Amino acid sequence: MEMTARLAHFDTKVDGRNCDGLINHNGETMEIRVPLSHTVKRLSPIEGGNLYRLRDRKFLLEDKKRLCAWALGTATLGILLMVLHAELCPVVYHPGSIYALSINGLISFSTGCLLILIIAFHYKDIRLFIIDHNQVDWRIAMTSNRVLAISLELVVCAIHPVAIYLRPDMEDRLGGKPEQNSSTPLCLSSSHKEVMLDVELLLSALMFLRLYLVHRAVLLHSKVLLSASYRSIGSLNNINFTFRFVLKVLMNKYPARTLLVFIMFFWLSAAWMLRLCERQQQVETGGMDTALWLIAITFLTVGYGDVSPHTSCGKVVCLFTGVMGVACTAMLVAVMTKKLALNKGEKHVHFFMMDIQISKRIRHAAANVLRECWLLHRTTQTKDNSGEHRHHQRCLLEAIRVFRHLRLKQRKIRDYASEMVDLSKMQMIMCDLSENWNSSYHELEQRIISMEQKLDELGRSFQITSELLTQALHCRRLDHR
Repeated sequence: MEMTARLAHFDTKVDGRNCDGLINHNGETMEIRVPLSHTVKRLSPIEGGNLYRLRDRKFLLEDKKRLCAWALGTATLGILLMVLHAELCPVVYHPGSIYALSINGLISFSTGCLLILIIAFHYKDIRLFIIDHNQVDWRIAMTSNRVLAISLELVVCAIHPVAIYLRPDMEDRLGGKPEQNSSTPLCLSSSHKEVMLDVELLLSALMFLRLYLVHRAVLLHSKVLLSASYRSIGSLNNINFTFRFVLKVLMNKYPARTLLVFIMFFWLSAAWMLRLCERQQQVETGGMDTALWLIAITFLTVGYGDVSPHTSCGKVVCLFTGVMGVACTAMLVAVMTKKLALNKGEKHVHFFMMDIQISKRIRHAAANVLRECWLLHRTTQTKDNSGEHRHHQRCLLEAIRVFRHLRLKQRKIRDYASEMVDLSKMQMIMCDLSENWNSSYHELEQRIISMEQKLDELGRSFQITSELLTQALHCRRLDHR
């Protein structure tokens, strides 16, 4: 009895779970209550079946989407803090002040959070790779391309000018005191070298490389990737759901909205970077309004020549802006052409109405030709007025020319309309024709069968008639005898 109780007690504690049942201890009954719904630790792909693998895959995709959104928000926060710091220092506060150190600390903190989120995202990605390929060792997923991509992302996300901002100010050591409206271009004191200015400028501009996370967020949050029907049909057609495919879908569904958002964001970003570059020389392009104007005319490939960049950094920004302007202009022309083009139904209606109008004009032109021929014949019969005769000859030639021109135009329109007939319509026409031929063939078979039946009946009736005649003749001969 004691062993039975121990075994029953052991069964109730398997895997850390409680089981409902009755256990006898020295003749007494003890009820053990177990909740029906209990938290179970998530099984690994090897321990669980296909259902557990699908469940884990779904959870990992949701985690990746959430981590990507947080990473993009953190990267955007770091860029905004960098822009705020570059605009306020040294105009509002001085280098080395508590405000500068606070903003620098926030930039460093956001950068650290961003690095942690990037590492967590790739950790989820490796786990997803292991589940998809049913591998045990995680090192199989760590290919050279993946390691290089992760390292490059970490380097790009770690770039920020905090190390230059936190450089101790030497103005106090020199006995000088920075002015409120100092002319230094960035948050640096005048004692810094020119190399530090260039390094700070470069690091500030390279922080915009963090926006590569936008394409990852768009891909993970798109309805194309989240829709099961999209994925199933795409897998049957060997389509990879990459950012390129999602961008094509967006340009097909919302072309004007996508281009407008990209152009506005690029315009503002390039103008601020140009202003950041040109503030070193204290030139007129260092103002935001002038930078916006210069980026706009460069983007549109106009180039009035009233303003131009003076620094090497500003020239590089304008060169990149011109290249992007040419590409965006080409895409804008393609979108406008697609929007202004007629669809198939509109083209059919348009050319049908044009054909009707030209047919009317051809009939009027033919009537004019006949009228001028009659008038010319009448003036030829009278032979009195030669001027009127020449006038009707010229009118006849003009009517013939108009008639030929309209006939040629009608032929071109009909040729173009015949080219618009698509394969689906031709297939429907051929299917209708084949169906009509099959029905006609079946009707012909039925008629032939009915004719054969009638011929058989006629043959039998002829045979019966001949037998009756034979009998009648035999009876007649017997009567004569």
